[in-house]
Amino acid sequence: MLVHSRTGRWTAWTLFAVLFVPLFALPLLVIVAASFATHWSGAFPSGPTTAHYTAAVRGESLQALTTSLVTAVTASLVALTVGTWAALAGDALARAGGRGNRALRRTVDALFMLPVAVPSVVVGLAVLVAFSQPPVLLNGTRWIVILAHTVLVTAFAHQSVSAAIRRLDPMYEQAAAGLGARPAYVLLRVKLPLLLPSLTAAAGLCFALSMGELSATMMLYPPDWLPLPVLIFTATDRGSLFTGSALAVVLMTATLLALLAVSRVRTKASYR
Repeated sequence: MLVHSRTGRWTAWTLFAVLFVPLFALPLLVIVAASFATHWSGAFPSGPTTAHYTAAVRGESLQALTTSLVTAVTASLVALTVGTWAALAGDALARAGGRGNRALRRTVDALFMLPVAVPSVVVGLAVLVAFSQPPVLLNGTRWIVILAHTVLVTAFAHQSVSAAIRRLDPMYEQAAAGLGARPAYVLLRVKLPLLLPSLTAAAGLCFALSMGELSATMMLYPPDWLPLPVLIFTATDRGSLFTGSALAVVLMTATLLALLAVSRVRTKASYR
Protein backbone atom coordinates (compact mmCIF):
# COMPACT_ATOMS: atom_id res chain seq x y z
CA MET A 1 0.00 0.00 0.00
CA LEU A 2 1.02 3.65 -0.41
CA VAL A 3 0.64 4.34 3.34
CA HIS A 4 4.06 4.13 4.99
CA SER A 5 3.25 4.42 8.70
CA ARG A 6 2.00 1.39 10.63
CA THR A 7 -0.90 3.34 12.12
CA GLY A 8 -1.89 4.60 8.71
CA ARG A 9 -1.85 1.09 7.23
CA TRP A 10 -4.03 -0.26 10.03
CA THR A 11 -6.43 2.64 9.56
CA ALA A 12 -6.59 2.05 5.82
CA TRP A 13 -7.22 -1.69 6.24
CA THR A 14 -9.87 -1.06 8.88
CA LEU A 15 -11.63 1.46 6.66
CA PHE A 16 -11.44 -0.99 3.76
CA ALA A 17 -12.95 -3.77 5.87
CA VAL A 18 -15.73 -1.52 7.18
CA LEU A 19 -16.69 -0.45 3.68
CA PHE A 20 -16.01 -3.64 1.73
CA VAL A 21 -17.54 -6.30 3.97
CA PRO A 22 -21.05 -4.81 4.42
CA LEU A 23 -21.36 -3.46 0.87
CA PHE A 24 -19.75 -6.20 -1.23
CA ALA A 25 -18.70 -9.32 0.66
CA LEU A 26 -21.71 -9.79 2.92
CA PRO A 27 -24.36 -9.84 0.16
CA LEU A 28 -22.34 -12.44 -1.75
CA LEU A 29 -21.91 -14.54 1.37
CA VAL A 30 -25.66 -14.40 1.98
CA ILE A 31 -26.29 -15.72 -1.52
CA VAL A 32 -23.81 -18.55 -1.00
CA ALA A 33 -25.41 -19.44 2.36
CA ALA A 34 -28.90 -19.39 0.84
CA SER A 35 -27.81 -21.69 -1.98
CA PHE A 36 -27.15 -24.48 0.58
CA ALA A 37 -30.34 -23.94 2.62
CA THR A 38 -33.88 -25.25 2.56
CA HIS A 39 -35.24 -22.90 5.24
CA TRP A 40 -34.34 -19.48 6.55
CA SER A 41 -36.63 -18.49 9.38
CA GLY A 42 -34.01 -17.21 11.85
CA ALA A 43 -30.76 -15.31 11.72
CA PHE A 44 -29.02 -18.13 9.86
CA PRO A 45 -30.15 -20.58 7.18
CA SER A 46 -31.11 -24.11 8.16
CA GLY A 47 -31.59 -27.46 6.48
CA PRO A 48 -28.26 -27.69 4.63
CA THR A 49 -28.50 -29.41 1.26
CA THR A 50 -26.71 -29.65 -2.06
CA ALA A 51 -29.85 -30.46 -4.01
CA HIS A 52 -30.02 -26.95 -5.44
CA TYR A 53 -26.59 -27.36 -7.01
CA THR A 54 -27.49 -30.79 -8.31
CA ALA A 55 -30.41 -29.21 -10.16
CA ALA A 56 -28.29 -26.20 -11.21
CA VAL A 57 -25.85 -28.27 -13.27
CA ARG A 58 -28.31 -30.36 -15.24
CA GLY A 59 -31.36 -30.01 -17.46
CA GLU A 60 -32.71 -26.53 -18.11
CA SER A 61 -30.17 -24.88 -15.81
CA LEU A 62 -27.19 -26.40 -17.62
CA GLN A 63 -28.67 -25.41 -20.96
CA ALA A 64 -29.16 -21.85 -19.70
CA LEU A 65 -25.54 -21.70 -18.54
CA THR A 66 -24.38 -22.94 -21.93
CA THR A 67 -26.56 -20.33 -23.60
CA SER A 68 -25.03 -17.57 -21.49
CA LEU A 69 -21.49 -18.75 -22.23
CA VAL A 70 -22.08 -18.97 -25.98
CA THR A 71 -23.75 -15.56 -26.01
CA ALA A 72 -21.01 -13.93 -23.95
CA VAL A 73 -18.13 -15.43 -25.93
CA THR A 74 -19.69 -14.55 -29.29
CA ALA A 75 -20.66 -11.03 -28.25
CA SER A 76 -17.23 -10.41 -26.70
CA LEU A 77 -15.32 -11.55 -29.78
CA VAL A 78 -17.46 -9.49 -32.14
CA ALA A 79 -17.34 -6.45 -29.84
CA LEU A 80 -13.56 -6.75 -29.47
CA THR A 81 -13.11 -6.97 -33.25
CA VAL A 82 -15.38 -4.02 -34.01
CA GLY A 83 -14.12 -1.93 -31.10
CA THR A 84 -10.47 -2.53 -31.99
CA TRP A 85 -11.09 -1.68 -35.63
CA ALA A 86 -12.85 1.55 -34.65
CA ALA A 87 -10.08 2.45 -32.20
CA LEU A 88 -7.39 1.90 -34.84
CA ALA A 89 -9.39 3.91 -37.37
CA GLY A 90 -9.76 6.74 -34.85
CA ASP A 91 -6.03 6.68 -34.18
CA ALA A 92 -5.36 6.93 -37.92
CA LEU A 93 -7.71 9.92 -38.16
CA ALA A 94 -5.96 11.60 -35.24
CA ARG A 95 -2.56 11.15 -36.88
CA ALA A 96 -3.82 12.46 -40.20
CA GLY A 97 -4.74 15.75 -38.53
CA GLY A 98 -7.22 18.27 -39.85
CA ARG A 99 -10.41 19.66 -38.38
CA GLY A 100 -12.61 17.31 -40.38
CA ASN A 101 -10.75 14.20 -39.22
CA ARG A 102 -10.89 15.30 -35.60
CA ALA A 103 -14.63 15.96 -35.88
CA LEU A 104 -15.15 12.55 -37.48
CA ARG A 105 -13.20 10.86 -34.70
CA ARG A 106 -15.26 12.60 -32.03
CA THR A 107 -18.43 11.52 -33.83
CA VAL A 108 -17.30 7.90 -33.95
CA ASP A 109 -16.40 7.97 -30.25
CA ALA A 110 -19.79 9.45 -29.39
CA LEU A 111 -21.64 6.80 -31.42
CA PHE A 112 -19.77 3.99 -29.69
CA MET A 113 -20.49 5.48 -26.27
CA LEU A 114 -24.21 5.97 -26.98
CA PRO A 115 -25.30 2.49 -25.75
CA VAL A 116 -23.63 3.24 -22.40
CA ALA A 117 -25.35 6.61 -22.09
CA VAL A 118 -28.85 5.11 -22.25
CA PRO A 119 -30.42 2.32 -20.15
CA SER A 120 -29.88 -1.18 -21.48
CA VAL A 121 -33.64 -1.72 -21.68
CA VAL A 122 -33.76 1.11 -24.23
CA VAL A 123 -31.08 -0.62 -26.26
CA GLY A 124 -33.10 -3.83 -26.10
CA LEU A 125 -36.24 -2.04 -27.29
CA ALA A 126 -34.31 -0.34 -30.11
CA VAL A 127 -32.91 -3.67 -31.31
CA LEU A 128 -36.35 -5.29 -31.05
CA VAL A 129 -38.02 -2.58 -33.13
CA ALA A 130 -35.20 -2.40 -35.68
CA PHE A 131 -34.98 -6.12 -36.38
CA SER A 132 -38.60 -7.26 -36.14
CA GLN A 133 -39.38 -6.50 -39.78
CA PRO A 134 -37.79 -7.45 -43.12
CA PRO A 135 -35.28 -7.14 -44.67
CA VAL A 136 -33.36 -8.13 -41.51
CA LEU A 137 -35.72 -10.21 -39.37
CA LEU A 138 -34.02 -11.44 -36.19
CA ASN A 139 -36.89 -11.32 -33.71
CA GLY A 140 -37.53 -14.75 -32.21
CA THR A 141 -33.99 -16.00 -32.90
CA ARG A 142 -30.88 -16.28 -30.76
CA TRP A 143 -29.10 -13.79 -32.97
CA ILE A 144 -31.11 -10.85 -31.71
CA VAL A 145 -29.93 -11.59 -28.15
CA ILE A 146 -26.30 -11.87 -29.28
CA LEU A 147 -26.66 -8.65 -31.28
CA ALA A 148 -28.05 -6.75 -28.29
CA HIS A 149 -25.22 -7.98 -26.04
CA THR A 150 -22.69 -6.99 -28.70
CA VAL A 151 -24.10 -3.48 -28.93
CA LEU A 152 -24.02 -3.10 -25.15
CA VAL A 153 -20.41 -4.23 -24.64
CA THR A 154 -18.73 -2.84 -27.76
CA ALA A 155 -18.40 0.59 -26.14
CA PHE A 156 -16.24 -0.85 -23.35
CA ALA A 157 -13.99 -2.65 -25.83
CA HIS A 158 -13.63 0.50 -27.92
CA GLN A 159 -12.77 2.70 -24.96
CA SER A 160 -10.26 0.23 -23.50
CA VAL A 161 -8.40 -0.23 -26.77
CA SER A 162 -8.51 3.49 -27.57
CA ALA A 163 -6.93 4.32 -24.22
CA ALA A 164 -4.23 1.71 -24.79
CA ILE A 165 -3.45 3.06 -28.25
CA ARG A 166 -2.96 6.56 -26.86
CA ARG A 167 -0.39 5.19 -24.39
CA LEU A 168 1.65 3.36 -27.04
CA ASP A 169 5.09 4.72 -27.80
CA PRO A 170 5.11 5.56 -31.55
CA MET A 171 8.84 4.83 -31.71
CA TYR A 172 8.18 1.10 -32.17
CA GLU A 173 6.06 1.65 -35.26
CA GLN A 174 8.44 4.26 -36.61
CA ALA A 175 11.40 1.93 -36.15
CA ALA A 176 9.61 -0.90 -37.95
CA ALA A 177 8.54 1.41 -40.78
CA GLY A 178 12.07 2.78 -41.02
CA LEU A 179 13.36 -0.76 -41.54
CA GLY A 180 11.03 -1.16 -44.51
CA ALA A 181 8.06 -2.93 -42.91
CA ARG A 182 4.75 -2.47 -44.66
CA PRO A 183 1.79 -0.96 -42.75
CA ALA A 184 0.02 -4.33 -42.54
CA TYR A 185 3.15 -5.95 -41.10
CA VAL A 186 3.57 -3.13 -38.57
CA LEU A 187 -0.05 -3.55 -37.48
CA LEU A 188 0.03 -7.34 -37.16
CA ARG A 189 3.53 -7.89 -35.79
CA VAL A 190 4.20 -4.70 -33.82
CA LYS A 191 1.08 -2.78 -32.85
CA LEU A 192 -1.36 -5.59 -32.04
CA PRO A 193 1.16 -7.58 -29.93
CA LEU A 194 1.81 -4.43 -27.90
CA LEU A 195 -1.95 -4.04 -27.45
CA LEU A 196 -2.50 -7.68 -26.47
CA PRO A 197 -2.72 -7.05 -22.68
CA SER A 198 -5.35 -4.36 -23.24
CA LEU A 199 -7.20 -6.54 -25.75
CA THR A 200 -7.45 -9.44 -23.31
CA ALA A 201 -8.55 -7.09 -20.52
CA ALA A 202 -11.25 -5.64 -22.78
CA ALA A 203 -12.38 -9.15 -23.75
CA GLY A 204 -12.69 -10.12 -20.09
CA LEU A 205 -14.71 -7.01 -19.28
CA CYS A 206 -17.04 -7.59 -22.22
CA PHE A 207 -17.51 -11.23 -21.23
CA ALA A 208 -18.36 -10.39 -17.62
CA LEU A 209 -20.84 -7.69 -18.64
CA SER A 210 -22.54 -9.98 -21.13
CA MET A 211 -22.82 -12.83 -18.62
CA GLY A 212 -24.73 -10.61 -16.20
CA GLU A 213 -26.91 -8.72 -18.67
CA LEU A 214 -30.63 -9.00 -17.88
CA SER A 215 -32.67 -5.91 -18.82
CA ALA A 216 -32.25 -6.03 -22.60
CA THR A 217 -32.25 -9.83 -22.62
CA MET A 218 -35.67 -9.97 -20.95
CA MET A 219 -37.16 -8.11 -23.90
CA LEU A 220 -35.55 -10.22 -26.60
CA TYR A 221 -34.88 -13.83 -25.66
CA PRO A 222 -36.81 -16.55 -27.53
CA PRO A 223 -38.04 -19.68 -25.71
CA ASP A 224 -35.18 -21.81 -27.09
CA TRP A 225 -32.44 -19.34 -26.07
CA LEU A 226 -32.82 -18.76 -22.33
CA PRO A 227 -29.72 -17.21 -20.69
CA LEU A 228 -28.94 -17.96 -17.07
CA PRO A 229 -29.68 -14.45 -15.66
CA VAL A 230 -33.22 -14.73 -17.01
CA LEU A 231 -33.60 -18.15 -15.39
CA ILE A 232 -32.36 -16.72 -12.07
CA PHE A 233 -34.87 -13.88 -12.27
CA THR A 234 -37.66 -16.31 -13.14
CA ALA A 235 -36.81 -18.61 -10.24
CA THR A 236 -36.68 -15.83 -7.65
CA ASP A 237 -39.83 -14.24 -9.07
CA ARG A 238 -41.65 -17.53 -8.44
CA GLY A 239 -40.41 -17.53 -4.88
CA SER A 240 -37.66 -20.15 -5.35
CA LEU A 241 -35.05 -18.05 -3.58
CA PHE A 242 -32.71 -20.92 -2.68
CA THR A 243 -32.74 -22.33 -6.21
CA GLY A 244 -32.09 -18.86 -7.62
CA SER A 245 -29.20 -18.40 -5.18
CA ALA A 246 -27.58 -21.64 -6.34
CA LEU A 247 -27.96 -20.56 -9.97
CA ALA A 248 -26.42 -17.18 -9.10
CA VAL A 249 -23.42 -18.88 -7.49
CA VAL A 250 -22.99 -21.03 -10.61
CA LEU A 251 -23.12 -17.89 -12.76
CA MET A 252 -20.54 -16.11 -10.58
CA THR A 253 -18.25 -19.14 -10.58
CA ALA A 254 -18.37 -19.57 -14.35
CA THR A 255 -17.67 -15.88 -14.88
CA LEU A 256 -14.77 -15.84 -12.41
CA LEU A 257 -13.18 -18.93 -13.96
CA ALA A 258 -13.36 -17.34 -17.40
CA LEU A 259 -11.85 -14.10 -16.08
CA LEU A 260 -9.03 -16.05 -14.40
CA ALA A 261 -8.26 -17.74 -17.70
CA VAL A 262 -8.21 -14.37 -19.46
CA SER A 263 -5.98 -12.90 -16.75
CA ARG A 264 -3.39 -15.64 -17.34
CA VAL A 265 -3.35 -14.79 -21.03
CA ARG A 266 -2.93 -11.13 -20.12
CA THR A 267 -0.09 -11.93 -17.70
CA LYS A 268 1.83 -13.85 -20.34
CA ALA A 269 1.26 -11.05 -22.84
CA SER A 270 2.48 -8.45 -20.37
CA TYR A 271 5.59 -10.54 -19.73
CA ARG A 272 6.32 -10.65 -23.43
